[in-house]
Amino acid sequence: MLKKEFLWGGAVAANQCEGAYDEDGKGLSIMDIITAGSQDAPRQVTLEIKDDCYYPNHEAIDFYHHYQEDIELFAQMGFKCFRTSIAWTRIFPHGDEDEPNEAGLAFYDRLFKALKAKGIEPVVTISHYEMPLDLVKKYGGWSNRRLIDFYTKYASVLFHRYKGIVRYWMTFNEINSTVKITMIAGVLIKPGENQKQIAYQALHHQFVASSKAVQLAHEIDPDNKVGCMVMTTVGYPQTSHPLDALAAQEYLRDGTLFFCDVQCRGYYPGYFQNYHIELDITDDDLKNLKAGTVDYIGFSYYSSQVVSHLDGGEKVKGNIVDGLKNPYLQASEWGWQIDPDGLKYLMRILYERYQLPLFIVENGLGYDDQINENGEIIDDYRIDYMRAHIQAMKDIVEQEGIDLMGYTAWGPIDIVSAGTGEMKKRYGMIYVDKDNEGHGSLKRMKKKSFDWYRQVILSNGEIL
Repeated sequence: MLKKEFLWGGAVAANQCEGAYDEDGKGLSIMDIITAGSQDAPRQVTLEIKDDCYYPNHEAIDFYHHYQEDIELFAQMGFKCFRTSIAWTRIFPHGDEDEPNEAGLAFYDRLFKALKAKGIEPVVTISHYEMPLDLVKKYGGWSNRRLIDFYTKYASVLFHRYKGIVRYWMTFNEINSTVKITMIAGVLIKPGENQKQIAYQALHHQFVASSKAVQLAHEIDPDNKVGCMVMTTVGYPQTSHPLDALAAQEYLRDGTLFFCDVQCRGYYPGYFQNYHIELDITDDDLKNLKAGTVDYIGFSYYSSQVVSHLDGGEKVKGNIVDGLKNPYLQASEWGWQIDPDGLKYLMRILYERYQLPLFIVENGLGYDDQINENGEIIDDYRIDYMRAHIQAMKDIVEQEGIDLMGYTAWGPIDIVSAGTGEMKKRYGMIYVDKDNEGHGSLKRMKKKSFDWYRQVILSNGEIL
């Protein structure tokens, strides 16, 4: 049985839902210059806004002006918490100002007050793919050590402003994305440069910034709980060949566990020497990493892959990672393999390795939902997906006593897909009337999964 204070809710990112990209003093973020795309046509980074391009994050679902209506719907579902991020460029429009933008801070005052009025705990990601564009253009992004100070100043402003209001924080969303999708993570790599070297140096700067933010959070308010947030996946060996088993082990270690090792243990693991990268690491960096370990592990989990030591085989996607097709699993419309047992597998490894509380902060199914002739959205496929994953989550908690803080479905309301820039890749239990070209009334509408999830929360996961 899950604990009484279990944090049920939903998760979004500011850049995928807020819109209002140039209102109330907000500056441009990296997501404001990334176009729409599709499964077959990747999103494009234009470095400036072009008249002949469509940027879906500019309006998104206009949560900035609809948040009260949306919070009312979240409250009807019974949310105990709501995970969102703060748009860095609402607080520091260019990233390197001396003083924050009061209008941006005031928006989050209103947002958090509205959540608290409904008994919903805000869970806040400090940086979720939305760093100021000017920090990329002027400084090269996270490859520049100066970003550490810009970030920690920004984090300090948040901790002071929302002291006693926000208790749960995460420093960076899916921090491992820094070495996979560098520009979205805020790293500018020029043609001809050593991408691996620059990406891991940028990651190191993020590790140090995260550790300093953790220390600040604890100093400013000892009640703060600060977690890392890692994108996770599972890779099963394709065969019983020992080299496949080793390849699968390395897939998990290098793709997920390395990023937890540094933030949870406070030092680089010995196997990092096998990466053959020489980083600029100072003595102060090492002290900060040790002093600023996280309080819990936040993670996203959607799918699993198969791994082989050999080249070849049918490749499949899952979030921003790929692997081989698993013949024992079904896949979503976007090719992500559905594997609730993989969640058990992963949670067991994470808890045994770190003995820190876990928090599932992203899990859900993207689907091209259709309104039927009766004006309804019968998303049984989403219910089936969530039911299976919640059951797996419950089973492993009950069997092994894992300390699990909560579960926030991605996303409780339809938002712009980060990976493809589409609206039709819908995750929500609340439908938003908007299409891939940006047309629609933005009207909100409950799907069948809305009432199902309400009952799940009401029963603390006992009725699935």
